Amino acid sequence: MSQLIKKLFHKQDPAFYASKDRHLVPYLTTKDLLGLGLGMVVGTAIFTLPGIVAAEHTGPAVTISFIIAAIGAGMASFAYAEMASVLPFAGSAFSWLSVLLGEFFGWVSGWALLAEYFISVAFVASGWSAYMRGFLTSLGLKLPAAVSGGFNASRGTYVDLLAVLAILSVGWLLNRGTHTVSRVEDTIVIIKLIVVTLFIVVGATAINVHNYVPFIPPHRPGTSFGGATGILAGAAQIFIAYVGFDAIAANSAEVKDPGKSMPRGLIGTLIIGTSFFILVSLVLVGMFRYSNYDNNAEPAAWALRHTGHYLTANLLSVVAIVGIFAALIGIHLASSRLLYSFGRDGLLPDFLGRTNAKHIPVNALNLVTVAAIFVAGFLPFTFLANLVSAGTLVAFIMVSLAVYALRPREGRDLPEAKFKMPLYPVLPVLSAAFSAVIFWGLSNDAKLLMLGWFVIGMIIYFVYGLKHSKLQNK
Repeated sequence: MSQLIKKLFHKQDPAFYASKDRHLVPYLTTKDLLGLGLGMVVGTAIFTLPGIVAAEHTGPAVTISFIIAAIGAGMASFAYAEMASVLPFAGSAFSWLSVLLGEFFGWVSGWALLAEYFISVAFVASGWSAYMRGFLTSLGLKLPAAVSGGFNASRGTYVDLLAVLAILSVGWLLNRGTHTVSRVEDTIVIIKLIVVTLFIVVGATAINVHNYVPFIPPHRPGTSFGGATGILAGAAQIFIAYVGFDAIAANSAEVKDPGKSMPRGLIGTLIIGTSFFILVSLVLVGMFRYSNYDNNAEPAAWALRHTGHYLTANLLSVVAIVGIFAALIGIHLASSRLLYSFGRDGLLPDFLGRTNAKHIPVNALNLVTVAAIFVAGFLPFTFLANLVSAGTLVAFIMVSLAVYALRPREGRDLPEAKFKMPLYPVLPVLSAAFSAVIFWGLSNDAKLLMLGWFVIGMIIYFVYGLKHSKLQNK
């Protein structure tokens, strides 16, 4: 037993990661990181979640849920920024915790993130499909119901064909190299922010202040709608918007100056993204009563069309289609880097840790593509939205607490951080506690899924990972 415990707490040597990740070419700048982060944050979530969360949980108080989620994500982003500036390795939380706490804790956080990534890829692809279908319908084109959504026999939908095609397209694009992708991302993000601003300006002219009353609807007993319960449930669901933080951090090994660029990219994404979320949600619930957005995956374009702004609605739909595709690129890229990290460390089969002649972890990338196709093709959009935040919150909790293991080693056996989490030692535990409270507000489906996912992860680690770990077999 003591030998097993020793193995679980065995820490990885940072030099191992530095050596293995040298095959990943550092090319990302602060501008590229902002593009990746905002491509994720101001992506599917901003075009879809404000309406869904308002209808299912909060009413007009959806803005409060965004603010609460931003506070939790903001505290965690400080921890992420310090970690990334000291340990710029692929795999983000998985690699950091393997160095600081031991391989087992790295596996737990990485496994949680893997669930988040797989579901996120599917969620983003489903959001893209919803906007594409809405746009095609506005042109008089309509797909058969059978291929218009995840499996739901009562509605006659069986597979989301457009989501599958989107994932295949992104997989093909990323297999061609990431340099071109980052330039495309930067351009798309700029266009997307301009059009989101246009929605705010045009939509504000159609606001009816009566739609804000009551701003916080009373709680409905036995449900997660209304009152403080609804706001907390909304904040938990909204946390998907901040998966962009880990997507940025997962690419640390490919950043030119991670000590400076990573903190700027992380914190800049938080500030800009949250500002847009608050403004969009305020305008959206002011244009129509929140109940109109129930089960509506394209609420912003829908609201514009139903106020007579057809040109702006179609422009928004086109940009949302392109912008959500950009978000899909970002999360798909991060997913492949995490799987590559597992293969690199021997915790999953070694072929996942290999790169091709273009320095792309192509095997990991292809596995993400195949897995995401099955999830996105057959699971309904709103179900995915309820599940995706769990892995993010687990990672936020563990990374925040790991700052206590990082800080004493800085300037000793690890480099001195160019950015430090403020208000240490109080803020790390506050950040972890905040994320834990949000996690408790998740749906029972999300909690059960995460429990089942962890059971699978423990089986894989103890049956395969411990035997093949390069750390244990050095």
